[in-house]
Amino acid sequence: MAIIGIIGGSGLDNPDILSNARDITVKTPYGDPSSPLKRGTIGGVEVVLCARHGREHTIPPTQVNFRANVSALKSEGCTHILATTAVGSLREEIKRGDLVIIDQFIDFTKQRSMSFHESFKPHSPLHCPMADPYDGNLRKILIKECENLKYPFHNKGTVITIEGPRFSTRAESHMFRLWGADIINMSVATETVLSNEIGIPYAAIAMSTDYDSWRTDEEPVSWEAISKVFAENASRVTNLLVTVIPKI
Repeated sequence: MAIIGIIGGSGLDNPDILSNARDITVKTPYGDPSSPLKRGTIGGVEVVLCARHGREHTIPPTQVNFRANVSALKSEGCTHILATTAVGSLREEIKRGDLVIIDQFIDFTKQRSMSFHESFKPHSPLHCPMADPYDGNLRKILIKECENLKYPFHNKGTVITIEGPRFSTRAESHMFRLWGADIINMSVATETVLSNEIGIPYAAIAMSTDYDSWRTDEEPVSWEAISKVFAENASRVTNLLVTVIPKI
């Protein structure tokens, strides 16, 4: 039986989508997760929700204990993880409010614990394959439901993850476009690596909120602008989760 973990990103971690919700405090070998987990059901399916930045968004991106968050979901028996994330668009065709079902990442972080392995047994190195990091079956279900719901979306996209909490310079934003990144955020690559390493199929739903810093015909990204787009479009992500989860 599937138990779905949800890692909710900025403004997309609403516990009200759960029925019979209750808090669960979990300890892990890697410390405490970002917040108590919220456990309940969606469409009769067991769901465990983790607020990536804490329930009041008090944890900056690099300070998120990603290992504890993923480990906590594993300890609660989660068989799959769906993550939500706000992203900046690095492509003209990815407009504000569009959803992106991510298929690749570029990791541009510098300070994070990116593995559960802090040592290897003698002559037994563990190197996790990462060629196709996002689970194909989960992506197919998400894509089909986006089509059914008639949401504006993109069925693939490469996300580049940076440290934050600052936004990109214009030079960085242009560089990321040249590298082939389509969207940018401050979280997903880290979770993707850890989920793959611990053996949980993982997929991410990105919502575009801004154009980072590469466009010169409008103001560069700001938190105020991001929050406005959240308020207008977050229901698309929560509706997608509610329709997708019973089909996993």
